[in-house]
Amino acid sequence: MALNTEKNLKLYYSIKEVAAMLNVPESMLRFWEKEIPMLRPKTTGNNVRQYTQADIENVKVVYNLVKVRGFKLSAARKMLRENKQAVDGNARVMESLIKVRDELKLLKKQLDYLE
Repeated sequence: MALNTEKNLKLYYSIKEVAAMLNVPESMLRFWEKEIPMLRPKTTGNNVRQYTQADIENVKVVYNLVKVRGFKLSAARKMLRENKQAVDGNARVMESLIKVRDELKLLKKQLDYLE
């Protein structure tokens, strides 16, 4: 999962920022909002989406199910409706494993350089 991991203490993020974090088009996030009830960020009077950190975590869960694990959006919606805690936990484990894999790749490159 190609996530932007920069630590930022903002309260709200725009759809453009969230799309950049996940490397997906903004239109995909809008479509997911229509299809999955838990993905409804706050909107301003001008219908500008304002994603909180909790909203972004929900988007990451959907991203993991659809883009990483290959589920159809309808299956992801059903899984989230039936067992959000287990799905959320699995997404966190996957994200941690990806980070560990990336760190191991970096260490291997460093070892190869030393040899």
